[in-house]
Amino acid sequence: MNPRISVAIALTLCTTGAFSMIISDYGTMPDGRVVHSYTFSNVSGLQVTLLNYGATLASVKTRDRRGVHEEITLGYDQFSGWLNDPSHFGVTVGRFANRIAHGKFTLDGKEYVLATNNSPGGIPCHIHGGIVGFDKVLWSGRVIESPKGPGVEFTYVSADGEEGYPGKLTAKVTYWLSDGDELGIEFRAVTDRTTIINLTNHTYWNLEGNPLHPISGHLLRINSDTILPVNKGLIPTGERMSVVNTPFDFTELREIGKRIGDEHEQLKQANGYDHCWVLRDISGVKHAAQLFDPKSGRVADLFTDQPSVQFYSGNFLRGASKGRGGIQYRFRTGLCLEPENFPDAPNHPDFPSARLEPGEVYRRSIVWRFSTR
Repeated sequence: MNPRISVAIALTLCTTGAFSMIISDYGTMPDGRVVHSYTFSNVSGLQVTLLNYGATLASVKTRDRRGVHEEITLGYDQFSGWLNDPSHFGVTVGRFANRIAHGKFTLDGKEYVLATNNSPGGIPCHIHGGIVGFDKVLWSGRVIESPKGPGVEFTYVSADGEEGYPGKLTAKVTYWLSDGDELGIEFRAVTDRTTIINLTNHTYWNLEGNPLHPISGHLLRINSDTILPVNKGLIPTGERMSVVNTPFDFTELREIGKRIGDEHEQLKQANGYDHCWVLRDISGVKHAAQLFDPKSGRVADLFTDQPSVQFYSGNFLRGASKGRGGIQYRFRTGLCLEPENFPDAPNHPDFPSARLEPGEVYRRSIVWRFSTR
């Protein structure tokens, strides 16, 4: 698509007179296909940049309590960074987000074998859709203006057998931005064969706006009373663990770094937080979490219809990824809050089902609401 034509289309979609979008050539895939970036803002100046590579949330710039706008996500200046990214910065992960034990699951009596592209604790597993998951492919992009706000709809068709998953899956990810400082992410998918699916967004947040500083000073609240404890391979054991009197109690706003170093078996296995919090209400859209940075005053409230949130405290950031401005993203300089189905759900009959049948429509949503205090 010609970027100039895209901009013209975006302007004709504007009904308020305030919406404009800049669509640019951002880089080139190894096979020569052009990658596009989509940048747009709302009336308060909250700015979002998306990439059709990986249906990626590449940038969010929002104001602090003084009105200064800064970047609050981890990412790269150039496409080469995203192309070689080992950390899944901002991407859509799928066909199944998070881990699947031993890279195997069974559907209707048939075992499917996936790539084992992760091995925490020396125990191989499948993670985030495989070697070439949804984060590593080029999606088609279409500028839209929904009732909730303007944005972009990305579409990708995953072939039957891709990365070992059954069924031809057509997936759509729609981002929209409201003038109320809400950023929405909506997932839709259909399949022609029974398959499994679990889509989410994998943005790393640092609300201070300074990725040289760790996120340990951020305050977090998760509307959850239980987590899924994991084994040494970071796979859920199938049990539920109460957060009461543990370092996992974020039922009230608590400083992330306060107890992250406690001598707790679950923390030691994951080298910090990398666990699934089961939300109190697993049906409908609900307030799932709140993240607050006292230094900047920025607040991010998370709403979702997913049954859980994976909180990952950036334990595997080691400075290998040179991000914007050449900054090396070091240990715990960003965190992820990933609304999703339970990890390894296909191998636990009592977990919420990850099955998608022909004729069904997979629908999930995430909304981030930004403010200051």
